[in-house]
Amino acid sequence: MPIVGGVDICRKQITFGYPGTVTGEVRRGQIAPAGRQHVRAWLARFADCDDVAFAVEGCAGWRYVAGELAAAGIAAHLGEPAGTAALRGRRRHAKTGKTDARHLRALLAGGRLPECWIPPEQILEYRALLETYHDLRRAHTAWVQRIHAVFFHQGAPPLGEGVLRTEQGLAALRAAAAAHLSPAGQQQVATALDMIAAAETQLGPLRQQLRDAARHLLGAKVLAARLYGAGPLTCLALTCWLAGADRFSSSRKAVRFTGLDITVRSSGRKGPPGRLSRQGPPVLRWAVYQAGKTHARAAAPGHGYYAAVKDRKNSKRAALPEARKIVRQACHILTELGDDALTAT
Repeated sequence: MPIVGGVDICRKQITFGYPGTVTGEVRRGQIAPAGRQHVRAWLARFADCDDVAFAVEGCAGWRYVAGELAAAGIAAHLGEPAGTAALRGRRRHAKTGKTDARHLRALLAGGRLPECWIPPEQILEYRALLETYHDLRRAHTAWVQRIHAVFFHQGAPPLGEGVLRTEQGLAALRAAAAAHLSPAGQQQVATALDMIAAAETQLGPLRQQLRDAARHLLGAKVLAARLYGAGPLTCLALTCWLAGADRFSSSRKAVRFTGLDITVRSSGRKGPPGRLSRQGPPVLRWAVYQAGKTHARAAAPGHGYYAAVKDRKNSKRAALPEARKIVRQACHILTELGDDALTAT
């Protein structure tokens, strides 16, 4: 008799539910505290069972749970969070771990679970490094903006572009802070400079590590050779999130996955229409957008359309169509490669 169960992951405990092998009565319980060792010990009860499958929602913590399920010889099915929540329908009772586990088990047993792709371990490692790089870049930008905000808030002369990129610029910045800012403002600028230096110390080696990974991943190498404006980090991000056999049935779904599609008016949505959905991985959306901005160059193949949209709207709106075009082209290329795109060369 096959066993089809559901697992709801929380930070303190994991709630499970599955039918028994003898009577078929559903067994429910919790694994507490939630951790790899406790999950491994709990999975030992299925050592003598052949046909076992569990549904896991793709929230925080799914990686180690799915890894332990696979190591125990159990089929792990990763449910897409938004699709799983939509199939739950209108909520009439309080949402608990027990109800979530039951919902996942029912969807998997009925063949209606909207599944996510579970990538290989190395791709998960690359994703984690890309997310770390993105976090460092955002922190670096935030501290630079904080310096400009302090100067403006205290009425100091505005700083020039690229003042933080050279030693002479940094010296001029410190002199301007001493001349025009209050003691607290000077301390703010000094703290921001220290944080920027710390971020740059981490960014350099991490950027080189990601470039090395992109040079040894077949999908990233092919994308770098065929996509204009897509650098090693962008191609690596595209490969890590879009590659794999039969990932997307159309390039339109790949654009929707990145969160670059435009929302429309719907009775089930509370947000206003005409905005980016922003429902995909932020690091992938950021990398593709940066690649789309390269079409501002006169030598870019899509420069004419970019310039027309920029004159009519602005440069940010002009980069979005080019970013969507890059995603569609990457989807077609990676679909041709299939699982070979994830192989190391």
